[in-house]
Amino acid sequence: MNTIITLKKGEGRLLKSGGLWIFDNEIAEVKGAFENGDLVSVQDFDGYPMGIGFINVNSKIRVRMLTRNAQAVIDEEFFYQRAKNAWEYRKKTVDTSSCRLIFGEADFLPGFVMDKFEDVLVVQSLALGIDRWKLAIVEGMKRALAEDGIVVRGVYERSDARERVKEGLPQIKGFIGEEFDTTVQIVENGVKYWVDIKDGQKTGFFLDQKYNRLAIQKLCKDASVLDCCTHTGSFALNAGLGGAKEVLGIDVSDLAVEQATENAKLNGLENVVRFEVDNVFDLLPRLEAEGRKFDVVILDPPAFTKSRASVKNAIKGYREINLRAMKLVKDGGFLATCSCSHFMTYELFTATIHQAASMVHKRLRQVEFKTQSPDHPILWAAEESYYLKFYVFQVCEEF
Repeated sequence: MNTIITLKKGEGRLLKSGGLWIFDNEIAEVKGAFENGDLVSVQDFDGYPMGIGFINVNSKIRVRMLTRNAQAVIDEEFFYQRAKNAWEYRKKTVDTSSCRLIFGEADFLPGFVMDKFEDVLVVQSLALGIDRWKLAIVEGMKRALAEDGIVVRGVYERSDARERVKEGLPQIKGFIGEEFDTTVQIVENGVKYWVDIKDGQKTGFFLDQKYNRLAIQKLCKDASVLDCCTHTGSFALNAGLGGAKEVLGIDVSDLAVEQATENAKLNGLENVVRFEVDNVFDLLPRLEAEGRKFDVVILDPPAFTKSRASVKNAIKGYREINLRAMKLVKDGGFLATCSCSHFMTYELFTATIHQAASMVHKRLRQVEFKTQSPDHPILWAAEESYYLKFYVFQVCEEF
C-alpha cells in the first residue's frame, strides 16, 4: 500500500462511530498513486492511523474499510479468517442448512454477500475492491465449512445487480468452478422449496424472512389467508403448513407464481394453497369491492424506495396497501406487514401504518415486531445493514 488517505478535520464521524464507509467529501488529501480497487491506508487529519480500505473514485463511497488494524496483512489467510468468523457466528445463531453466510459490511467484508443453500453457495460481489478478492473469500469459506465436514457441491455467482455499475463493474453471472444443477431443494421451517439460484431474484431466495415466516404459522390454523407479493410462495406455504383451510398467494411475476405452484406441490399443499398472477394495487381494491374478508392478510412487498429522494412516494405506497389490507381483515383477524427498504426507517414505517389504521378506523394490537433473521446481522453505525421491519397486528374494529 503506497497510498495514504487523510480525512478532513471533523470528518469521518460514521467511521469513528463504527461504520465502514468514507465518503468523497470527507477526504482532505490523497498521497500516492493508485488504481481503483486498490488497498489504501487511512489516517485522521492529525495522522492517527484509522485502518485499511479499498478506494474507488467512481463511487461516492470513496473508501470501504476492511480493517481498523493499520498493520494488518491483507492476504488469503486474512479472508479465510473473516469467512471462518462469519461461519462460527451463524452456527451459534441460526439454522445453517440454508442461510446467509456473509452479509457485507455487517461481516466486515464490505460489498460482498454469500448465501448457502444446502451444499451450494451463491455469491454476489458489489464493490470493486472486494471483487478482486472474491475467489479468496470463496476458498476461505469452503475451507471453513470443510473443517466441519461440509463439502460444497458448487458455487454460483449472481453479481448481476445494478449497484455494480456505480462501481464501474460489469454485471455478471455464472459458475465459479465446475457446473452443476442450479435448481436446489431446501427445507426451512419444515417447508420444502425449489430454489432457482440462476434466474431467481437476487441470489434465488429471500432468507432474511426465515423466522418471520415461522411467526405466522401459529396464526393460521383453520384460517383463510391472503399472501400479497408472495414471490415463490414462502409466507403462503408457512400458512398452509400451519393448518390454514385456504390460502391465496398473489405475485405480479408469472415466473414467481409458477415456482410457487411447484413449491405447493412439493409440500402436498396444492389443494390448500393456490397462486395467481396479479398486481397488489389492483387486487386489494377489487377484493374489497367484492366484499371478501380474510382471517390473515400478509404484505411482503418489494422495496418501494431505494433512495432518500423517493421516500415520500414510498410512504404513499405503503399507506395505500396497508389501509386496503386492513379493510380485508375480519374483525379480530391478523395483519402481517413489512418493509425491506432501509430508507423506510422504523419510525417512518410505524407512523405510516398508524396513519393507515386511522384512515380506515381500525385499532391495531401489536402481536410482535421483528427485523431480519440473525444471519443478516445489524451492525450498529452501518445503517444500511438494518433494512427489514416486520409487524404482526391483530386488527380490531373501533368501538
